[in-house]
Amino acid sequence: MIVRIIICLLFLISHGLNAQEMEIKLYSGHAPGSERWTWQEEMNNNNSMNVMTVFNVVHPSLTVHLPDPSAANGTAIVICPGGGFHFLAIDHEGNNIAKELVKKGITVFVLKYRLVHVLTNNPFDEMINTADMKAWDDQAMPIIPLAIDDGRKALAYVRLNASQFNLNPEHIGIMGFSAGGMVAATTAFGYDSLNRPSFVAPIYGDLPESRLGTVLADAPPLFVACSQDDEFGFASHAINIYNKWYQAKRPVEMHLFTRGGHGFGAGNVGTTTYRWIDQFTAWLKMMKLIP
Repeated sequence: MIVRIIICLLFLISHGLNAQEMEIKLYSGHAPGSERWTWQEEMNNNNSMNVMTVFNVVHPSLTVHLPDPSAANGTAIVICPGGGFHFLAIDHEGNNIAKELVKKGITVFVLKYRLVHVLTNNPFDEMINTADMKAWDDQAMPIIPLAIDDGRKALAYVRLNASQFNLNPEHIGIMGFSAGGMVAATTAFGYDSLNRPSFVAPIYGDLPESRLGTVLADAPPLFVACSQDDEFGFASHAINIYNKWYQAKRPVEMHLFTRGGHGFGAGNVGTTTYRWIDQFTAWLKMMKLIP
């Protein structure tokens, strides 16, 4: 344990980051499929809801959130924030979730995956105010496979480096929100021994049938959460993927909340989405994925 702490501190010092997190590039050079991308990643909360957004991601990365060494349990989760593949709600569906999970002893890796190249510095309000949602969604179509590749690469990276973070390589899962839920859920299909998630948690995920595959005999346990009043109709997506796991006789749990809307993040006070993370970690305990 002491060796691990020293390694992490040296890494933090060399990268100029604080003792709570470190950022790791997923690829040594340009990510495959986007070699000609030359724009710069940006980050701001200059929008009508003050949501911290990251956009124009060119070089996918993982920001590592470490639990207190005395509480660390060897389980890791890759988190994929949402944003319609045009931006990432990096705090609301990333860092804020990580803060809750590290309290449970879980090591968290927040993934910045590749996104649509946007020409605005306010992609959040552009999404809200778009008059043609289909055209906005269509912009993401060529980018989605790259984002999914980044999700698989993230899982493989964490497993390959499990010993560095004192992790159990059989306890490495993935969670995603909205568009990030698609990235997370698709890793549950067509995996190999290196990038197979130990568990998958799409939260109000965008899970169209076209992105799903055959549930394999060793498909990872699945935890699904969504609200019935999700504005994008993703409750039906949650039910569909739940049924696939149920029919395949694979472990699955679903929480379909009466109210909560889309984008409830860590949960909305006044609805049963509040503290859903406690329900998720109780499920992990039941599945013997955390002590």
